[in-house]
Amino acid sequence: MPVPQVAIVGRPNVGKSSLFNWLARRRLAIVDDFEGVTRDRMTTLIEVGETEKFFELVDTGGMGIEDPDDLTADVQRQIEAAIASADVILLVVDIQTGLMPLDEMVTERLRAVQRPVILVANKADQEHLDTHAEEFHRLGRGHLVCVSTTQNRNRDKLLELIQDRLPEYGDDDVVETPQMKVAIVGRRNVGKSTFVNTLSESDRMIVSEVAGTTRDSVDVLFEMDGQSFIAIDTPGLRKRKSVRTDLDFYGTHRAQRSIRRADVVLMFFDAMEKTSKVDKQLVGYIMEHHKPCIFVVNKWDLLKGQLPTDRWVKYLRGQFPTLAYAPIAFITGETGKNVKTLLNHATMLYKQSMHRVSTGLLNRIIRDAVTAHPPAMYQNRRPKIYYATQVSTQPPTIVLMCSDPKAFGKDYQRYLLNTFRDHLPFGEVPIKMYLNKRARNDEKSEALPKEGGG
Repeated sequence: MPVPQVAIVGRPNVGKSSLFNWLARRRLAIVDDFEGVTRDRMTTLIEVGETEKFFELVDTGGMGIEDPDDLTADVQRQIEAAIASADVILLVVDIQTGLMPLDEMVTERLRAVQRPVILVANKADQEHLDTHAEEFHRLGRGHLVCVSTTQNRNRDKLLELIQDRLPEYGDDDVVETPQMKVAIVGRRNVGKSTFVNTLSESDRMIVSEVAGTTRDSVDVLFEMDGQSFIAIDTPGLRKRKSVRTDLDFYGTHRAQRSIRRADVVLMFFDAMEKTSKVDKQLVGYIMEHHKPCIFVVNKWDLLKGQLPTDRWVKYLRGQFPTLAYAPIAFITGETGKNVKTLLNHATMLYKQSMHRVSTGLLNRIIRDAVTAHPPAMYQNRRPKIYYATQVSTQPPTIVLMCSDPKAFGKDYQRYLLNTFRDHLPFGEVPIKMYLNKRARNDEKSEALPKEGGG
């Protein structure tokens, strides 16, 4: 299963980013008294006690704020995505200002959320302020804990509450293989609904040449070779400046939700059309959520004999260089040509995303990579990687315990990621990699051994 996520939400200026930095023990998020500083979600990995298990902490923008740069809707979408993905929610309030109408608005938004909520009364700098938190019980959500990020009060208590509410998971869990969910996404008129009809061998979806026929995300159950799948047909997206109606807005929202729900995403392109800004926005969203993806060039029969597939491959690689590992398929959705091959490849990606490798193998790969190409000097010292471990799947998530995460530049991190991709059995799917500073009491105190070093 993926690493559990813990989302921090609340109205502006209750100290969400300070809480994020405090729990992470690092200054990662910008903290300022000015409203609206946090817009995008920020994440970091937190270890659960000394268990070598982790959760992802997610910082979000303030709910209910009007962004001065007209980005209110974008900020709210980021918050909604964090809530939708969260396993535990930290609802943060300010004990010094007391209960505000916006706090009640945030709570009302969480009313339908079926995940554990912890009510965090922040800025309780002195113990006598704890009695002021009683009024927050009126919100009726979650266990109440008073904390102070500036005075370092009750950090361990909050982490214990989070740990108690995280979903159970472990290396030895035996989970029945679920049906693979495949989201079919793309801009308007690229043939998504026709493709779904071909999969289901029925007119399950309305097919029309009118752009934007599908306005909601629809799940279609189908079988192939005795194996069942769920195809999620999604609305075709438009440029953001063209999103003028409620239907357009909710279509965009539901398409994004479908990407988050999917195990594998099929990103559709029309063989007769160049890529667009909408395509880049969709691919960016797929990457942001670390979803296995196949680029699908549809209507290939219209170019048969006119253009070699290599030209389209080169073109797509140039348009989306950061997704160079994604496979590319050429199909004709209307006739079903190459559709079965495409589904087989999607199944392979699904299995790759759930693959787990041993710590020993990871450490051998890291040792060889560091020996072949050592990291650059940082503050007159060579940074060290002590050990690596895979902590989760979907996506494969690897943690490197090191001397100082800041010492490893983006280029070197890309080098390590590419090394993993070349040597591990999940080379065609996204890999999450975190660099964490090794704790002083970590028993694995020595850097990775040389070959034969024990």
